[in-house]
Amino acid sequence: MSDPFFPLSLAPGAESPAPERVSAEAAPGVGRQALLAHFDALLQPERFKDYGPNGLQVEGRPWVRRIVSGVTASLALIEAAVACEADAVFVHHGLFWRGQDGRVTGWMKQRLALLLKHEINLFAYHLPLDAHPLLGNNAQLGLRLGLQAFEGLAGRFGDQALGWLGQRVDKAAFASPAELALLTERALGRPVTLVPGRDGPVERIAWCTGGAQGHFEEAIAAGAHAFITGEISEPQAHYAREMGVSFIACGHHASERYGAPAAAGHVAEQLGLFHQFIDVDNPA
Repeated sequence: MSDPFFPLSLAPGAESPAPERVSAEAAPGVGRQALLAHFDALLQPERFKDYGPNGLQVEGRPWVRRIVSGVTASLALIEAAVACEADAVFVHHGLFWRGQDGRVTGWMKQRLALLLKHEINLFAYHLPLDAHPLLGNNAQLGLRLGLQAFEGLAGRFGDQALGWLGQRVDKAAFASPAELALLTERALGRPVTLVPGRDGPVERIAWCTGGAQGHFEEAIAAGAHAFITGEISEPQAHYAREMGVSFIACGHHASERYGAPAAAGHVAEQLGLFHQFIDVDNPA
């Protein structure tokens, strides 16, 4: 699958980016700045206007052998990283976002204190991790649902071309919106919310992981028969019924738990580092 926004340095068609894990004892390690350079080269954060800083958010020890990946830099994930004796944590949702008041109190103090006490580096990539054509959240969700984006610009829509548009890998149609919703439930292992549009076959499917309900109108304009994302807000149910385009909300966390381990695992394999993904359960 080619992509107009990223040069493909990885072999197209590779089914799973999950590498064979290196043992922590055997991992030779790499400098913090060298690891940051590898993440930046892979995810190209300079291409995106984002809601917070991408890259190294909290500086820890200068040498990294063990990486823990997860969806969000929660206290539970950081505690698990401490237990694993990790040198770095790699996440999709970091600690710092546009609009925060900047005070280090409450939950922010707890998370930062634990990272700093144990000198754990925190790397976070938001939109760049959504967008990567092979290892990103959209690519990885599509892989699990058996979907592939259309070639080039025809397979992208919305702000910064973050939305994906495509069809089943076998080019067949889903018999109904309910069939697509059932497949999504089975693939992600959790119930989804379906607001059906018009009944009948579903061929053109749009998807954008996380809290992308605001892209629904752009998906409709792109000609989608159904849209899959993490969350739904009040207006989308009306749009789905009125425009005849089905909306499937499968959970913000559930839709984004594949990109971080794919990207961190890929870099860890390249550098001979130990990597472990820790999925902190989240019903949202």
